[in-house]
Amino acid sequence: MAQVEKRGGLLRKSSASKKPLKEKVVLMYDEIFMTEDPSKCSPRFWEELFLMKALGEEHPIRVVNALQTLCALIRGVHQKNKSTSGFDIINMLMGFDKAELCMKNLMESLDSLLCAEGSESLKSLCLKLLLCLVTVTDNISQNTILEYVMINSIFEAILQILSHPPSRREHGYDAVVLLALLVNYRKYESVNPYIVKLSIVDDEATLNGMGLVIAQALSEYNRQYKDKEEEHQSGFFSALTNMVGSMFIADAHEKISVQTNEAILLALYEAVHLNRNFITVLAQSHPEMGLVTTPVSPAPTTPVTPLGTTPPSSDVISSVELPLDADVQTSNLLITFLKYSSIVMQDTKDEHRLHSGKLCLIILTCIAEDQYANAFLHDDNMNFRVNLHRMPMRHRKKAADKNLPCRPLVCAVLDLMVEFIVTHMMKEFPMDLYIRCIQVVHKLLCYQKKCRVRLHYTWRELWSALINLLKFLMSNETVLLAKHNIFTLALMIVNLFNMFITYGDTFLPTPSSYDELYYEIIRMHQSFDNLYSMVLRLSTNAGQWKEAASKVTHALVNIRAIINHFNPKIESYAAVNHISQLSEEQVLEVVRANYDTLTLKLQDGLDQYERYSEQHKEAAFFKELVRSISTNVRRNLAFHTLSQEVLLKEFSTIS
Repeated sequence: MAQVEKRGGLLRKSSASKKPLKEKVVLMYDEIFMTEDPSKCSPRFWEELFLMKALGEEHPIRVVNALQTLCALIRGVHQKNKSTSGFDIINMLMGFDKAELCMKNLMESLDSLLCAEGSESLKSLCLKLLLCLVTVTDNISQNTILEYVMINSIFEAILQILSHPPSRREHGYDAVVLLALLVNYRKYESVNPYIVKLSIVDDEATLNGMGLVIAQALSEYNRQYKDKEEEHQSGFFSALTNMVGSMFIADAHEKISVQTNEAILLALYEAVHLNRNFITVLAQSHPEMGLVTTPVSPAPTTPVTPLGTTPPSSDVISSVELPLDADVQTSNLLITFLKYSSIVMQDTKDEHRLHSGKLCLIILTCIAEDQYANAFLHDDNMNFRVNLHRMPMRHRKKAADKNLPCRPLVCAVLDLMVEFIVTHMMKEFPMDLYIRCIQVVHKLLCYQKKCRVRLHYTWRELWSALINLLKFLMSNETVLLAKHNIFTLALMIVNLFNMFITYGDTFLPTPSSYDELYYEIIRMHQSFDNLYSMVLRLSTNAGQWKEAASKVTHALVNIRAIINHFNPKIESYAAVNHISQLSEEQVLEVVRANYDTLTLKLQDGLDQYERYSEQHKEAAFFKELVRSISTNVRRNLAFHTLSQEVLLKEFSTIS
C-alpha cells in the first residue's frame, strides 16, 4: 500500500518498499556516526552543518534544526571540556577571532525570532537555546561566552514577551527565569546591563506581566501542595492517626513534600530588590487562582514536568488574567507569595527548603523597608482573607478557613512571622532565619511608629511567641552556645519589647492594648528574671560572651523596672483584698492605677535599623543559590524539550 510522505510542503506517494525521506540535517547527523570522517568526502561538511546563518532561513524547519544543533553543540562541548577555560571553549565553538561577529549574528537572529509574529515553537526553542547557553556552567559568572550576551542584549525581547498576553502565556516562565539568571552574571564584579535596565523599567504592562508569571508559578505550587495535603488527609495514614491520636502528626506532615521553586523566587527577589516600580505589582488584584473555572486549553506541546521546574500549563496562566468577579475572592502577588512562604518555611531541615525559606525572608525584608509597600500593607481599605498554611501541632487545632477575618495585609505578614517563631524551636536551630524573622517584625514596627499607624492586630500572640522563644534559648543555652551567639537574637527580642514599651502609645490600637503589654510582661516576669540572671552571669565573667551578654543586660533595664515597680503593688493589692490569685482584670486595674509613679529610661536607636545590603552580606548565599538554580535548569532542559515529531508536524506543511 502506498504511503504519503511530506517534503517541502508537497505531498507525494511512494512505495512502501522505499525508505522514508530524511531531512538533509538528519542525513548529516547519520554521517557523523559512521566510521569515516564526513569531511573527507565533503570538505565543507562542518561549515554546512554548523553555519549560524541558517537561523536566517525562511523555512522554519531549517531554523528549528539550526537551533537544536546549536543547543546540542554548546552543551556537548562544555560537558566534554569541563576543566577548559571559557576562552578555549569559545575558540572551539567558533574561533576566538570570529567570536564577536558570530555571537552578534546569533543574538540578533534570536532577538528577531523572539520579537517576530511567527511560530510559538520557534520562540520556545530560542529561549531553550538561551537558557542552555546561560546554564552550561554551574557558576554562570565563569561562563565567558555570556560576555557576548551582555554586549548584545536581548532584554527588550524578554520584556516584549512579558508585556503581550499570548506570548506571556506560552513563554513567560522561561523568559522570567532567563532574566533572573542573566541579572546574576558577574553582578558584583562589573556593570551588568540587565541589572541596570531592569532597575528602570516603568512600563505597567511589562511589570504586571512579570508579576502574573511569578504569581501563576507560585500559585500552582500552592495548589499542588494543597492537593497533596488533602489527598494525604483522606488516606490510610489519616485514618490510622485518628485511631491512635495525634502521636505521629508531625511525621505524617513531613511526607507532604513538593519540589521548591527557587528560580521563580529568585526572579521575584530581583524584581522587588532592583525595581521600585515593581512594588505596585505586589498589590495588583487578580482572582484567587484555583477558584476560577477556565475552558480547557489544547494540550501543551511540552511534556508534563515536576512541580517547580517548568511553568504550569497555559490554562492556569489564563485563569490569572480573567476579569475580577464580585463573587470570587480576590488575591494578589503578595498574598500568593505569603502562602508559598508559609509552606516552604515549615520544614527547614531540607536544604532546598532552607534556601527557599531564607530567600522568602530576604524578600519580606526588602518589602518591609519600602515606604510604598508599607503604605499598602497597612491600608485599612485593602483587606484580604489570607489562608496561610500552619504546621500541624499537637497542642493546637487547625483554624477553619471560613473563620479567617479580612484584615490589612501586614497582619498576614505578622502571622507568618509568629508562625515561624512558634514552630522552629528545635535542636537544629535555624538561627539565621530567626534573626531575619525578628528583623522583619522590627522594620514593620518602625514604620508603624513613624507613621503612627494603629494596627488592630492580636499583639498578644506575638508577645507570647517572643517570650517562649526567650525561654527556649535559656533552656538550651549550652547546646545553642556551642553553635550560635544566642545573645544577638535575645537582644533583638528584648528590643522589640522595648519598642512596644517606649513607643507603643503611638501605634498600639487602644490604651487597653498598652495595658495588656504590661500585663504580659508582669505575668511572664519569671522568664525575664531568668534571662537577666543568665546574661548577668556571663557578662561578669571574662569569657567570649561577656560583651554580647552585657548588651542584653543593659537592654533589660526598662522591663526589669516594670516588673520591680508593679509586682510589689500587685502583691499588696492581693493581700489587702485577701485574694490568693488575681484575675487579669484585677492586675490591669493595679497597672492602670500605678502608671504615674513608674520611671523608665529613654533608650536611643530603638526605631533605627541597618538597611538590607545584598553585596556586603548576602553575596555568598546568592552565588550558591544561582549555582543550584543553574544546575536544575540545565538538568530540566535535557529532559523537557519540544519533541521532533511535534516540530515536524507543525512545520512540514510550510512551503
